[in-house]
Amino acid sequence: MAAGCVYRVDVQQGNLLDDKDVDAVQPGMTRSQVRFLLGTPMVEDAFHKDRWDYVYYLRKGRSSREEKRWLIVTFAEDKVATIRKDVPFDARDQV
Repeated sequence: MAAGCVYRVDVQQGNLLDDKDVDAVQPGMTRSQVRFLLGTPMVEDAFHKDRWDYVYYLRKGRSSREEKRWLIVTFAEDKVATIRKDVPFDARDQV
């Protein structure tokens, strides 16, 4: 019975992004403009210098429900080329 009273902390990782800021990112913007709007990317891959990944994960306490978001911004000639919003986590190996 005591095991049911164990406190579990919220697990939050990554970049919590405001939809308004994500929608403000447009093709042609510079890297510094994107960084100003969204912050430092969670993943800046040395092998893919023209791709920034913004990942967010939240699991509240004892809840089994998870909130996951994944945004990918790609650059061409240091300007935003594409923005992929709400990429499914199970597509990670396909991107």
